[in-house]
Parts: sequence; structure tokens; C-alpha cells
Amino acid sequence: MSYHNPFTPPRKSATFDDHTLAEIRRAAATGIYDIRGAGTKRKVPHFDDLLFLGASISRYPLEGYREKCDTTVTLGTRFARKPITLKMPITIAGMSFGALSGNAKEALGRGATIAGTSTTTGDGGMTDEERGHSQTLVYQYLPSRYGMNPKDLRRADAIEVVVGQGAKPGGGGMLLGQKISDRVANMRNLPKGIDQRSACRHPDWTGPDDLEIKILELREITDWEKPIYIKVGGARPYYDTALAVKAGADVVVLDGMQGGTAATQDVFIENVGMPTLACIRPAVQALQDLGMHRKVQLIVSGGIRSGADVAKALALGADAVAIGTAALVALGDNDPHWEDEYRKLGTTAGAYDDWHEGKDPAGITTQDPELAARLDPVAAGRRLANYLKVMTLEAQTIARACGKNHLHNLEPEDLVALTMEAAAMAQVPLAGTNWFPGKGSF
Repeated sequence: MSYHNPFTPPRKSATFDDHTLAEIRRAAATGIYDIRGAGTKRKVPHFDDLLFLGASISRYPLEGYREKCDTTVTLGTRFARKPITLKMPITIAGMSFGALSGNAKEALGRGATIAGTSTTTGDGGMTDEERGHSQTLVYQYLPSRYGMNPKDLRRADAIEVVVGQGAKPGGGGMLLGQKISDRVANMRNLPKGIDQRSACRHPDWTGPDDLEIKILELREITDWEKPIYIKVGGARPYYDTALAVKAGADVVVLDGMQGGTAATQDVFIENVGMPTLACIRPAVQALQDLGMHRKVQLIVSGGIRSGADVAKALALGADAVAIGTAALVALGDNDPHWEDEYRKLGTTAGAYDDWHEGKDPAGITTQDPELAARLDPVAAGRRLANYLKVMTLEAQTIARACGKNHLHNLEPEDLVALTMEAAAMAQVPLAGTNWFPGKGSF
């Protein structure tokens, strides 16, 4: 005979929580894995677990309205004949035309140009609107080679060879048939309306020696003008960074697991890769061990949201950051203005991640002409520029408070950690101590 204590409410399992139970039922009913966009939704150690030590007596702060704090960054100084200089160390990450609407891509270009930074093509090729509205445009060279041609390589200001992505290291991209319109199909040389999955690795090289040859080919095509970036997902950052440098990269782009994606398996997003915070110090250590820190620039992406995040990434050794999801939010993605329509799709503003379905009420992650027309690229571009400028001002404010006249002068010594995990990952002291896990005794 069982007895239930009426004073104790029923207790649910932490292992088999409501979401897990729902996923088991969905898998049992459909026989297919779940696909979605965006990045990981689990809580992992992140920049919020770090704090800055502002100046007081032992450090001398800068006067905010009288003393300059520089924010510029130059990328591609190692080999490129024409490195690019940006007004701020915040760039727009690669997001393809196909995953995003034409208006969204135009808005990204407009906003980046107003703010004085770069944007990136993403998988799927270069559109004339994007090139026309982007003062500085990075061309992504992916395993799919969609839309790749020597003309566009030469039209770009830099080339980013994508080896991996933070949301899915070791995995390829997806674009479902409902988003493959006539124009997308033509640019990618694909049949209209048919699901597409990009390859997970490049078809013509299998290791760093082959990558070196590929980089040389790209340099010859572009007359050694363009900086060559290598983008890797956050999995083995020390070795991947070292091998990218060995292969001849001008810039390494390191993408942690909080980075978003247009579409992939949910199991990938939540279970493959490492938090951005865990990736930065090993990559910086690789550059330092090779004598290449600040000579080969490091761009960090994956969950960057504010000027504080920017400042913390730079203090840990990055030269710049890239934003993707945050940029889409600045354009108008997941805006409560469209709450009624999000609810019709079975979700809510702030949780909408079915980017692969092409039904985005905000007109950003869609190829539906009526939905895409909802996004005004001029107004959206201004919102993005405002956001980028605010982030830069926030980072400057923190740098001045730490007594630094350039964002790149921020350093690990300016940081402490709130948790043991963050202290270990960032290799900065636990607040109130001079110790972090792995350092030794207190």
C-alpha cells in the first residue's frame, strides 16, 4: 500500500525534466531529430562570471571626457598587402543570404558601414546589395563553395576560410527547401525547393598542409591583397589556432558554442563544442607560444551581447569580436511587436528559433517576399549602427575606468572571476584571492 504525503507536492525529476520528456515524446511520435536555429540554450560559464577591477589608488583611471581611449583595430597585418582597419573591434559574423532575407543582409551592410566596421557574407555567395552597402566586406569560403567565384573573391576586402562553427564543430549547415527560392537556388546552383545540407569539411584538403596550399591559392587569386581569416569552432582551440598560424593565416576567428546557426540538429547545438569563455585563453596561449600574439589577430565570437562582453574578450587576449545573434536582435528579430504571430507559430518573442522554417514574422530569417518586405533595411541598419556604437562606448567606459587608453591595453590582470569554473576557464583569480584552479596554492 502506497502513501502520499499530502504536505509534499509531487516531485519532478531533474534528469527527466519537462523539456526532456517532451523531446522523448516528439522523437517517438515523429522518428526524426529536432532541427532549429540560434545557439545553445543551456547555461554555461560566460562573460557574466567575470568582473573588472576598476582603478582607484593603485591604478589611475582616465578622465572620460578629456582623455582618449582608442577603439580602432587593424586586421590582416601579417601577409596581406591591404589590411583592413575598423573604427571598433566589433564585426558582423557570417550569415548567409538564404538563411537571411535580402533586406536583412542589406541592413547588416548598412549598419556596419555607418558604424565603421565590417560585415561578412556567410554561406551562399555575395549579393550585389550586400557588396554595395558594405564598406568593408569579408567573403566566407566554406566547404559548400556555394556561389564561390574568383570575381567575388577579388571584390571582397578579406576572405574567411570556414573550417568550423561554434554551434556545430564538425558539422555542416542546413537550408530547408522552403527557403531555397529562385534567387537562392540560382546563386547556389541548387534545385529550387529541395532541402540542402552543406558538407562538414572542405572537399580538396584534409589537414593543415593542404590548408597552407589553399591559402596560397587564395592569395594568388587576389594578388596577395586580401587578409585571409581561418574560422574554427571552439573544440580544440590551442591546436587549431596553432595549425591555422602554421598554414599562413592572417587572422584566426574562434567561435564558441554560444554562437548561433541558421539550422542544425538540436543535439549538436547543446552537446558539441566548448563555451566561448573556455576557448579564448588556450588560443591566446598558442599565439603567444608561437610569438604571434597581436601579429596574427584573434577574433572571438559566440554569445557577445554588450560592451562589457567585448571588453572582457579583449582583456583575455582577443583583438576583436564578432556578433551574429545580437546583430539580428538589433535589426528586429524576436521583437515583441510580433508577439501575436510568434504565438501562432507555437512560440513567443525571445524564444523563437525555428529560423529554418522561413516563417519569421520579423522578415529576417525568411525568403517569403511578403514577410521579408516587413523589414526596412534603412531603419534596421540605423538600429544596428546605434547598437554597435553603444557597445563601443560601453567598452571604452570600462577601459578608461581601468586606466587604459586603448581597448587592446586591457589585460587578464584587470579581471577576477565569480565562480571556480570561470576562474579555471579564463585563468584569472577567483574574486578576493590571487588563485585560480590549476595555478597552485592560495
